[in-house]
Amino acid sequence: MKIQIKDKNFIPYLSSVQLQDRISQVGAKITQDFHGKDLVVIGVLNGSFMFLADLCRVIDLPLTCSFVKISSYEGMESGEKIKSLIGLKEDLKNKYVLIVEDIVDTGISMKYMLEQVYGLNPAKVSIVTLLFKPEAFRFNYPIDYVCFEIPNKFVVGYGLDYDGFGRNLPDIYQLDTP
Repeated sequence: MKIQIKDKNFIPYLSSVQLQDRISQVGAKITQDFHGKDLVVIGVLNGSFMFLADLCRVIDLPLTCSFVKISSYEGMESGEKIKSLIGLKEDLKNKYVLIVEDIVDTGISMKYMLEQVYGLNPAKVSIVTLLFKPEAFRFNYPIDYVCFEIPNKFVVGYGLDYDGFGRNLPDIYQLDTP
């Protein structure tokens, strides 16, 4: 079923059932990989909040959560300049850090995040993203856990937005292009 957000139409892309099934699989792998480690999960706001909450519920390990807020999007475009709106305050020295992102497209925002986190001397840094756009990705750093690879099309829902709208949708929708 087509939906409208502001001036754009979107069509269904990933259902809430598909999302939860894949998040459970990735959470099980993270549980296995970080067993016995001092894990700090860092969510990149605003988009990751739903994904982070569901992912943390299926990671069967003791962990701590923190958040950062950075901005690179203006409307439907990912920009080159990153603004840090809420920074890291945690001591990450010798800890295992899992950065949780809603979507990695160009990779500019994640490159910025990696620079910030590595500057705090963690034991290891890993990345988990709900969505990954390999066609748009400009870097060669590893994305350790990818729930879904998607084409380079604009999506909303499940935390992702269009000018602030659509984050509350339980499913992910793709821009309907004629």
